[in-house]
Amino acid sequence: MTVAAAVALWHRAHLYKALACVVLTLIAIQYLLSGVLDRRSIETIFTINATRYATNNYRNHPRGLIIYGPATVASLPGNASVWPTSALSEIAIPSKSDTIPTGTSGGSAVGVPNQDASTPNTTDTTIQQRCPLIPPNLVGPVAVSLSPTEKKFTEVKPGGRGFPSNCIARHRVAIIIPYRDRPNHLQALLQTLHPILLRQQIDYQIFIIEQEGTGLFNRAMLMNVGYVEALKERTFDCFIFHDVDLLPEDDRNLYTCPEQPRHMSVAVDKFKYRLPYADLFGGVSAMTREHFRLVNGFSNVFWGWGGEDDDMANRIKARGLHISRYPANVARYKMLSHKKEKANPKRYEFLKTGKKRFTTDGLSNLKYQLVDKQKPKLYTWLLVRLTPPQPS
Repeated sequence: MTVAAAVALWHRAHLYKALACVVLTLIAIQYLLSGVLDRRSIETIFTINATRYATNNYRNHPRGLIIYGPATVASLPGNASVWPTSALSEIAIPSKSDTIPTGTSGGSAVGVPNQDASTPNTTDTTIQQRCPLIPPNLVGPVAVSLSPTEKKFTEVKPGGRGFPSNCIARHRVAIIIPYRDRPNHLQALLQTLHPILLRQQIDYQIFIIEQEGTGLFNRAMLMNVGYVEALKERTFDCFIFHDVDLLPEDDRNLYTCPEQPRHMSVAVDKFKYRLPYADLFGGVSAMTREHFRLVNGFSNVFWGWGGEDDDMANRIKARGLHISRYPANVARYKMLSHKKEKANPKRYEFLKTGKKRFTTDGLSNLKYQLVDKQKPKLYTWLLVRLTPPQPS
């Protein structure tokens, strides 16, 4: 062997060693980051910024789920065929921190809720797993039945509370439904919603906030009341504000805690499963406890139909947040037919001047009287008398 050949061989050997060191370093970094990925909610796994839906491509070709983290198709729980094609490429893998001694505090941060005494199998001597990032029993599109049926829902506790029995839920969620005089819609929604929420393995409770009397309906104010009253029950991580006439059509539309305020009813059959406009935040939406407090809740001045959701979208942007969404092929809803509400003639005026009231109009000036409260099997019912806010 010549001297030149020996030198070349020596350099090649050191190059291989350097490459091996780089690979080992990357593996170590990936292992360390796995814990960080695990602490993020499922919103990190597939969330889409609202601005992506403002393009023409959205209307014609909705994107599939956006997935972050290392994985293979084999790591998809349950039936992988129910997930959109783009979800099969990679998925976040839970870390060893998913094993939690039950009976201890998991923290009150979003995605790592505390479990209270009513959660099953929580003894100090038992080691229980947190529920998977992606629930294993999801089926994808679900059949929506409008015919009243008797379902016992044995897993649901009085007051409309459900939680997984074999793992610790990652999210504590209050479902807030503003309501008045729509019993058939409510029955259809409860029959559709409970099975989906149970499969999603969240710790949830459904609150029906009914407005007393026959005056103009104030949906936004009822949702503020729902937020306040739900927190009197226990500490929820996030809140889903849900119209009673919208039935979810896909259980992959997770009712979990979002990293950014999430508009959930992206694709409604009435609108041909297309998003009417980019800043839409009506129908069904999700916000964390901290975000809702940051924006001072909904405005209380919108009596009658329309305007309060657009005002909330403005509040979200004013606080440096943005609206996130799941893909249109997942965030699908059926709208039940109903008589159209009387429109608020001042809604555009209130929207124009809303920025001046963000800090003074909302949770900060909410006034109401709790007339009655009951806990039947499938929901917690509150009858409230609203007090119009005084002009500032």
